[in-house]
Amino acid sequence: MASCNTIKRVGDDEKLLTKNTVYINDKANNTETITNLLYQKANRKLLTVPIRLHIYNLARPNIDSILEANIAKKPNRERNLERFLSKKQLDQYIDSRKGFNNWLKKTGEAPVILNPEKTKRSMNRLEAYYFHNGWFTATATSEIIKIDSSRAQVDYYVTTGDPYFVDSLTVNISSPAIDTLYNKSKKKSRIQLNKQYRTSTFEQEKNRLTDNFRNNGVFHFTEDYVYFEMDTIQTDKKVKVELQIRNRLIKNQDSSRREPFNIYKIKEVNIFTDYSYSDRNKQQKDSAKYRGYNLYSNDKLRFRPKALTDAIFITPDSIFRDRNRTLSYRHISELRTFKYPNIEYIENADTTLTANVYLTPLKKFGLEFSAEVSQSNIQTVGLSFNPSVLMRNVFGGAETLQLTAFGSIGASKDAANDQDKFFDINEWGADLKLTIPRIFLPFNTNKIIPKSMSPSTWMSISTSSQTNIGLDKQTLTGTLNYRWKPNEKVTNRFDLFSIQYVKNLNPDNYFNVYSTSYNTLNDIAQDINYIGQNEELSIPDQANIFIQESIGNNPPTGLTQDNIQNINYINERQERLTENNLIIASSYNYVRDNRTSLFDENFWIFRGKLESAGNLMSLGSSLFGAPKNMSDNYEIFDVAYSQYVKVELDYIKHWDLGRKKVLALRTFFGIAIPYGNSNSIPFSKSFFAGGANDNRAWTAYNLGPGSSDSNDEFNEANMKLAFNLEYRFNVFEDFYGAIFADAGNIWNALDNIEDPQATFTNFESLEDIALGSGFGLRYDFGFIIFRFDVGFKTYNPAYQKGNRWFQDYNFNNAVYNIGINYPF
Repeated sequence: MASCNTIKRVGDDEKLLTKNTVYINDKANNTETITNLLYQKANRKLLTVPIRLHIYNLARPNIDSILEANIAKKPNRERNLERFLSKKQLDQYIDSRKGFNNWLKKTGEAPVILNPEKTKRSMNRLEAYYFHNGWFTATATSEIIKIDSSRAQVDYYVTTGDPYFVDSLTVNISSPAIDTLYNKSKKKSRIQLNKQYRTSTFEQEKNRLTDNFRNNGVFHFTEDYVYFEMDTIQTDKKVKVELQIRNRLIKNQDSSRREPFNIYKIKEVNIFTDYSYSDRNKQQKDSAKYRGYNLYSNDKLRFRPKALTDAIFITPDSIFRDRNRTLSYRHISELRTFKYPNIEYIENADTTLTANVYLTPLKKFGLEFSAEVSQSNIQTVGLSFNPSVLMRNVFGGAETLQLTAFGSIGASKDAANDQDKFFDINEWGADLKLTIPRIFLPFNTNKIIPKSMSPSTWMSISTSSQTNIGLDKQTLTGTLNYRWKPNEKVTNRFDLFSIQYVKNLNPDNYFNVYSTSYNTLNDIAQDINYIGQNEELSIPDQANIFIQESIGNNPPTGLTQDNIQNINYINERQERLTENNLIIASSYNYVRDNRTSLFDENFWIFRGKLESAGNLMSLGSSLFGAPKNMSDNYEIFDVAYSQYVKVELDYIKHWDLGRKKVLALRTFFGIAIPYGNSNSIPFSKSFFAGGANDNRAWTAYNLGPGSSDSNDEFNEANMKLAFNLEYRFNVFEDFYGAIFADAGNIWNALDNIEDPQATFTNFESLEDIALGSGFGLRYDFGFIIFRFDVGFKTYNPAYQKGNRWFQDYNFNNAVYNIGINYPF
């Protein structure tokens, strides 16, 4: 009980600060902006309880003396303990007691003791805040209110007075070159007349002017030359502003002088392609000149000049622009061929500059290796490894070629195999990827996609073979895509073509993998005594024969229409999941991310994707009169290629609520429509619902489609809606909590599925949107976030209408999710 006393560590002549209240013109203001101005804040609380303060109070302030007193309570106790535990063990015991005590102090939060000096500093900061926002006559006072002998709160009172407005702006610029540049851009000025005065506005204008001048040739200009003089005397709450920019100050050893600023041009650009500090004074053995650039090398020049000049934005005979150095740094780093470069400007006597670009190549070859241990509901344990070899500057144009091999083994049990092998899951493969730092096409694209957009071309081919408890697969993929960034917020990716071939190696194992389908089929067979009393269908022979007879012209005696319909659904699903797939697609991805940094929590992200497959193949097959198979589909290499169009729209929005509180929203819509040569979507291109990053009240692939009460192992469909809302807050230190609500489902639409419960027919189908809610805990390690979520089925569309709310809202039916980083 004593440890729960919040004033346990408060001295007799001290008072615990319990609350701050700020009144602005007699009206309480508890906004984040205002409360952050105070130097002292009360101890943080969780549900009105200062938990961290209570943890701190558990610690003993004088632990050393307490431990020494306990040992010295009895004569010879220390000597006896040393004989029993040994000197080393006794010291370790004492250190452990001290360590736990220090952990309590570090994890907890010391009581906030009212400090009058900090109260005064808070008043000064409040006055300064309102002064810098236009209330020049603002005053702040405070009142300490005693709650009892050990507790107090502080009330702050701010009287702002009337705000001041910018009345006029005059300009006094000494250098003609600066004056000319200013007049060209003054329409973009941040200072607007008849607007309330704010200091931040003038800081923004100072930064704007500095950027403008330095990116238009004024090499020596800095923001210190920009000065604003304000006049508020006898102006009736008006501010008269004068912008002053004096000439350049040049200091010598014993004197200084001022001269007008000049516009500088780049005279020449020297690129040292294999610079090292130890060889800095050596004579360059090889050189080249390309479009005005001078390239030098200590040995034979290994790079094609164009590959380097395309990454450097400082061009000869051009106006000096400060941003070009930043762009060059970024683009050279993106080549993944050089260490971080160094770019220096040397001033010449004729108001020109020489730019020296020092590049230090990385090693020709790089070797990487990674390994991973995993566990899932399929694998008892899994081991994987990924060795990778990187080759830089493959063709002399700063290209990179990367060969990655991957392999994994896992322990499970194949239901079809009587022998219990421990490692019965394996996958192996290789991926070869070539990255070209430009758009690789037979025609010039610089006017459409200039080098300032960081264009690149990616070519890759990969193959994999998988043996597991499933159908086993062989996969061959090849892609050619282009990427470019018009600005820092937008990323474009265009897949000119993407080819994927998937071959199922073990389709006869289908009913061992999808046991729910088999159990349904077997129950129907037993009900009509198809192969004898309580006899089970053998896999795959009898199971497949029973299906074919049931959906044929002469179904077995005893089958109802519902039986036949269910068997037909099982057959359609089996055919789709065991068929080989050939996908030849093109796609376009657009991403707009307006985050200013990794720590920005007030942003939005939009992702859009449009994918089309099979159109060129269909056109070619039709023009050349290619034959069709028995299912009326065109084939390539005996495989019917897929034809569909797919759209995905994803929007994420974060609101920073202050005090490490964030409200996060995500909305997603996706649909893939088969047509022409296909009446369904390949499994790899379909949608699923549930899981740690989706609707957390259902496990992955366990939700939907629609209101169907499907117990299939992998439920998927070709349309999806998802909505997620999560409130995140700090508990203490690096521990965070979250409360969330996830809504959404998957449906079949415009394909060959006819089950009314699984299909999206009209807006009435939206009543089948599932709702899950729950809470979670997170721990921020800095580089990753460990996440644990508990989801409860709040609205389950699989139940009958009127009986869908809160039927499984308990811990017995909850879903527990573990994840890395936030789901959105």
